Order: sequence, then C-alpha cells, then structure tokens
Amino acid sequence: MLVCGEPSGDALGAQLMAGLKQLAPGRIRFSGVGGLAMAREGLESLYPLDTTAVMGLREVVPAIPAILRRVKQAVDFAVQTRPDAVVVIDSPDFTHRVARAIKKRDPTIRTVDYVAPQVWASRAYRAKAMAGYFDLVLALFPFEVAFFQKYGLKAAFVGHPVIERAAKIQGGAALRARLGIAAETPLLALLPGSRTSEIRFILPVFRETMARLAKEIPGLVTVLPTVPHVAAKVRAATADWPTALHIVEGEADRYAAFDAADAALAASGTVTAELALAHTPMAVGYKVGGLTFFLSKFLMTVTHITLINILLGREAVPEFLQSRATPQNLAAAVARLFQDPAARAAQIEAMKDFGRLLGEGDEAPSLRAARVLLEFVGT
Repeated sequence: MLVCGEPSGDALGAQLMAGLKQLAPGRIRFSGVGGLAMAREGLESLYPLDTTAVMGLREVVPAIPAILRRVKQAVDFAVQTRPDAVVVIDSPDFTHRVARAIKKRDPTIRTVDYVAPQVWASRAYRAKAMAGYFDLVLALFPFEVAFFQKYGLKAAFVGHPVIERAAKIQGGAALRARLGIAAETPLLALLPGSRTSEIRFILPVFRETMARLAKEIPGLVTVLPTVPHVAAKVRAATADWPTALHIVEGEADRYAAFDAADAALAASGTVTAELALAHTPMAVGYKVGGLTFFLSKFLMTVTHITLINILLGREAVPEFLQSRATPQNLAAAVARLFQDPAARAAQIEAMKDFGRLLGEGDEAPSLRAARVLLEFVGT
C-alpha cells in the first residue's frame, strides 16, 4: 500500500511502482492513495489528492476536518486489508499521521517512509518520534542513514528518485515549434508551485517580476507548466499576463518546457532539483503565510532552502525567501541569467556537481528502493 499527499509524491510513487514491477513482475498488487502518475502504473486511488495538497497554516487549518477524514479513510483501509507494507511518500504532515494511526491500531503492519522529512535541517527531535511508528526509512541522501540510526530507526540509502527524470527532459525544440516560439526568442520557464497556497502567495509576486522583466528583456516569452488540480486557478491568476504566456499541462510538456527554456523562475521544491538536472539556470523565490514563516524561523537549522544549495553548502542558485522574495530581487536575478554568460556557466557547473552528489550515473534510485523494499517484506 502506497500513500502520497501531493503531485511530487505521486511522481515518486509512480517511479517506485515501476521499479517494483520490473523486479517482481506480476507478483505485486498495489493499493492506497495517489494521483495521475501512480494511476498510470495501475493504482486505483482511494480518493483524489486535492484535499491533502495544501501547505501553510492559513490553508491547512480550514482543511483539517477533510484531511483528518482522508487520514481515517486510509488507515481504515490499511487495517482492513493488512498489506505487506505501507509506504508513505513525502508530505509528512499528512502521511505521518497515517503511519502513526496505523501503528496505533495494528502494530504488526510494517510501515516505511520514502522521502523522510529533512529533520536534519529542522526539528531533529522528530527523528526519535519517527522511530516509534516507522520500521524503515528509504533515505535519499547517504548521510541520512547514520542520522536516523542514531535515533534507533532503521534506514537504507537508495538515492534521489529525481535523478531518473533527467532522461525525460527533452523535446524543447519541438515544444517551441508547436507553440510558435522561435529558437532565438528568450524563453523563461515559470514554476510557481503545485499547491493552492503557493499559487496564492507566490504567483502574484512572480507576475510583478515578469512585468519588470518584460521591460528589460525584449520579446520575452513565458511558459508555465501546471498540474490539473490547480490549472483553473493558475489560468485565472494569469489573465492579462505582462508577457506572451503559454500554459502547458502533462508530464511530457513539463519536461519539454525545462528543455526549451533559457532560464527559470521557480518556487522552492522538487522542481528545483529537476531544473538543476536539466541544467536550466534559475532563480528561486518562496513565500508562505506570516505566522508559518515566523514559527519556522525557530526550527530551521540550515541556511538555504533550495536543495542544490543545501547539498553544495553555498548559494549556487540565487534564492529569496519571504520578505526578500520581491519583484525587484527576483527580476534582477533572472535578468542576470539572460545577460551574463559567466553567471549561467557557473550555475550549470554547480548543477553538474549537484547531479553527482545525488547519485547520477549509479543504479536507478527507484530500482534500489524497490529492491530494498522487496527484501524488507521478504519477497
């Protein structure tokens, strides 16, 4: 049984399912909660992801009753069907509730965390609590194994699944041709996030950023990949956009947009790792509700929010959080990527280093995760 809470987890779950099917063809049945990607691998989801794909106190609080109903629905299903393992994927505020409740009701059901929260970056005390309701962590980074074991939690390094998406990042020239964008036209990929809260907090700032860039970079065009559950909100929020705008949906067009773009402006998240693997220079901006940000300041133990910067230990990609995420700052950082070849080249070299740290060139992480999982359940 696999349980995810938002589109990024859905993509990871689909890769894990594909790996399991490759290693144990015809021997595994899947159940649980996922989105379109996991559905393509054969999962019939208990419910859609729209309820649980929220972030920030202002957004989460009104959704709590619905989220708790979804938690109970997933837990009831697990207890009734008793799968060989329940693998929860990312979105810890939601998925860990599911794991805790399952362990409370039936401690014999084995639970696995895939994409553990970065407790080494903030709230390290949560690792000790996790040891009480997880039997195994599939760790994305090598240093996480020793960290979790220190708290009595078994962990195995499997590598970061985003590595596998690098091969899908292609088709940029064809996308430009289909959309009528000439090869020499400056093209910016805009990634404001896949959560409703991100669209509300971040997209307006990105719009003002684009208004500034439109004056500075003649002929600038924007391509905005989105996902179905927020597509309508994105289209409504981008009416009267200051540059020529193309909104695309679907995985193939999303990766083609990364390939086609000269640079990107992105919200912090998994997408920044994808852009780094695409060697698409970027600037990162992120905003949350005021109370959420105020509380987070007391919990963070890292100095960066973007994964490439965290792993490299420096600001290889310019990032702007909360009050620094202004149209002025973001526009200046993006403009530099179009106008300064040295800045572009430096980012691309850093992105190559980042790929090596994530395990690029080794065995596919989803296959490694699938292998560990099969050994864990004794299959």
